[in-house]
Amino acid sequence: MTTARIDEIATDIFRVSVALPASDAFDGFTFNQYLIVDERPLLFHTGPRGLFALVKAAIERVMPLRRLRYVALSHYENDECGALDEFLAAAPDALPVCSRVAAMTSIDDTAARPAKALADGETLALGRHTVQWLDTPHVPHGWECGFLFDHTTATLFCGDLFSQPGAEHPPLTEGDILEPSEKLRLESGYFAATAATRRELERLAALEPRLLACMHGAAWRGDGAALLRALADRVVPRTV
Repeated sequence: MTTARIDEIATDIFRVSVALPASDAFDGFTFNQYLIVDERPLLFHTGPRGLFALVKAAIERVMPLRRLRYVALSHYENDECGALDEFLAAAPDALPVCSRVAAMTSIDDTAARPAKALADGETLALGRHTVQWLDTPHVPHGWECGFLFDHTTATLFCGDLFSQPGAEHPPLTEGDILEPSEKLRLESGYFAATAATRRELERLAALEPRLLACMHGAAWRGDGAALLRALADRVVPRTV
């Protein structure tokens, strides 16, 4: 039976993960959401609408869902925001959080409430934690794509970067996630590489994250700057 597990991976930050069994597309796959429990709690990603009940039950082992104030998404895709309206209905004071482009092109038209659209570099105070929005168009995909960085714990909520296939993952690892994520990238072609890709990844590396909150697979702890630069070298090989 499919279930959701919830684990604290940093102070006040919880990974909610639903593992799906093998299918024609993948040998198992995980959908992760990340909850920051604070004065104004924030959920990063909702998971697909069909998994809402599982994710809701996991969150409510930590806090009442109605306390949510923000539901953030990296880009407009079903596993990022498929259950957005369900979360907004369960948390009547919550607002969607996304890039200005995502609000303009999708969220303000489809969601139950208008988004709190963040400009590139804008911060959002949650209480003990302060998160910063970073526009990353087409990294890894979507014009509207962006990530959140929690300055309090040096956690980068990095969406589909470093997506790892398979259903069996620890909540947090210090092991290799680059090679399995590269295998998935090369096999599925989900990553868009543009002239700006290296610059965007270098900008993320300059934040010196210590924890990468990945959407698929394990979250990762270590030298995030070095790992992001290694990814840049693989996606956009140096020519000199």
